[in-house]
Amino acid sequence: MSETATSQPCRHTPICPTADSSDREAAQAVVRYPEQDWSLLCNGILVFADTGELLPDGSIIPPHRPTDAVVLAEV
Repeated sequence: MSETATSQPCRHTPICPTADSSDREAAQAVVRYPEQDWSLLCNGILVFADTGELLPDGSIIPPHRPTDAVVLAEV
């Protein structure tokens, strides 16, 4: 990821949450590649269709899909 992607201040209103915020996924997508199942958010995070994330510092957040639907389907 380029230095520009993470060092530019957000110009959205309201300002997007930073990559280390608990609500980081609420940032605006600035690049989308639905055919490859990923998007780049304003805060420099790559989010994937399976809900996994790659943070600007290289940290990985594993997929975290809600599991409620599976529980409801088994009822």
